[in-house]
Amino acid sequence: MNLPERLGDQRRIGVSIEIPAPFGAQLQEARRRAGDPLADLIPPHITILGPTVLDPGLMPAVDAHLAAVAAAAEPFVVRLRGSGTFRPVSPVVFVQVAQGIAECESLESRVRSGPLAQDLRFNYHPHVTVAHEVPDEALDAAFEAMAGYEATFTVDAVSLFEHGDDSVWRPVRAFPLGTA
Repeated sequence: MNLPERLGDQRRIGVSIEIPAPFGAQLQEARRRAGDPLADLIPPHITILGPTVLDPGLMPAVDAHLAAVAAAAEPFVVRLRGSGTFRPVSPVVFVQVAQGIAECESLESRVRSGPLAQDLRFNYHPHVTVAHEVPDEALDAAFEAMAGYEATFTVDAVSLFEHGDDSVWRPVRAFPLGTA
């Protein structure tokens, strides 16, 4: 995984929608079956803001920004359905977001402003990764295995994740939607 470099006491963060039980465990197991070495380091999620490095002094402004963005958004339903891939551009297989795309896009654009303003490397495409940088045969198998996958849940918060020195991404704070 290509992560931005941290210097000194900088923090590496991301903002995501956590996938609730039982779906999170199902998707994590699918990633393990694909042989993805990141399966136990990255909880299943829909990325809102990818890995970002910040100085610790910016965290109060980031927290306030995320709280305001989340408060202005209403809870919404996400339906995951079927598999997709970013190949040949990137060796990734994912479960598609079939419902809730517009809401994810709106959150992404509002989160990626203010203290979190940044350019994107790729156009934003909400999804849940189930295989990344594994051999082509494993990508093919994951694509086929997840073709019929479906899950529906309500999103009522976005979460700030932090990347630890042990390479594990952990949620550190949830920001409830619709609290304005």
